[in-house]
Amino acid sequence: MEGVTQTADQSPATSGAAPATDPSGAARARATAGKRVLLAAPRGYCAGVDRAVVTVEKALEHHGPPVYVRKQIVHNRHVVETLERRGAIFVDDTDEVPEGALVIFSAHGVAPAVHEAAERRQLRTIDATCPLVTKVHKEAVRFATDDFDILLIGHAGHEEVEGTAGEAPSHIQLVDGPDDVEHVVVRDPSRVVWLSQTTLSVDETMETVRRLREKFPHLQDPPSDDICYATQNRQVAVKKIARESDLVIVVGSSNSSNSVRLVEVALEHGARAAHRVDHRREIDEAWLDGVDAVGVTSGASVPEVLVQDVLAFLSERGYGQAEEVVTAEEDLLFSLPKELRRDLKAARASQA
Repeated sequence: MEGVTQTADQSPATSGAAPATDPSGAARARATAGKRVLLAAPRGYCAGVDRAVVTVEKALEHHGPPVYVRKQIVHNRHVVETLERRGAIFVDDTDEVPEGALVIFSAHGVAPAVHEAAERRQLRTIDATCPLVTKVHKEAVRFATDDFDILLIGHAGHEEVEGTAGEAPSHIQLVDGPDDVEHVVVRDPSRVVWLSQTTLSVDETMETVRRLREKFPHLQDPPSDDICYATQNRQVAVKKIARESDLVIVVGSSNSSNSVRLVEVALEHGARAAHRVDHRREIDEAWLDGVDAVGVTSGASVPEVLVQDVLAFLSERGYGQAEEVVTAEEDLLFSLPKELRRDLKAARASQA
């Protein structure tokens, strides 16, 4: 992620500075003294989101509009609206797509039944499922094949959970947080494994696992962490800035699970207040009353331009240079979906 340098706006009307007759700027210095912005890093786009958004952009460039997308490609209002203006059409299910048309499956993944429905209607498909979500799908298939009861920790109704559960519905039951554990019943307590949605709170998930293990001592862990690296990294970063922040602003949409979790994590780890906003227009200036230190971060489906807008908003109100607080470096990249790579390769060959 890019480092960010912001400077205080020079307008007395927005910063509370002294009038132009004060050449020393002493009043400005007094007004802004101690006003800080702590900018979490990493933040924003993860590799899976970047891959999914680029997939839609490339599909529009190559095939031309309209390109249909089942569900929101990622959970961010700004991204969806931007792609809509370029010719993407978002639908709730494949039966809304004209027969033979092109449809892209979102980063959250889909159940096998969705692939089958698309095939029946002769739709051309591009699967933009995040590879880390695909990993969880494969784990579900493997453990179901071995006849385990699979306890899927996640939020009811979330698209990722529905897709994973659809891989083995007779073997998977949802566990929606620690308080749901008491309702879990399995066939054989010696053959139980837990998996999870990739965008959960790490701390809450581990508490759910702890309670499950108390109930089922032979509970097996997934082969590797299901909560994705980006979700974990963003939660670690917000924990660090929360300790020094009177207010934390999380940029992200309301249906973004990982963005909502960042608000919760900030409050649990020292922030006096924390709010989620889609963009700077949703910031309530009353939140800044008596606030010296503002922490800023963004969910994994948020483009950096929205964060920069929030930083500009704060700068205009006397908050000075943003201090980037780095807790991890990310350099992971995912290749585009194989269907799109095939189409682009064929186009290059024909041009040659």
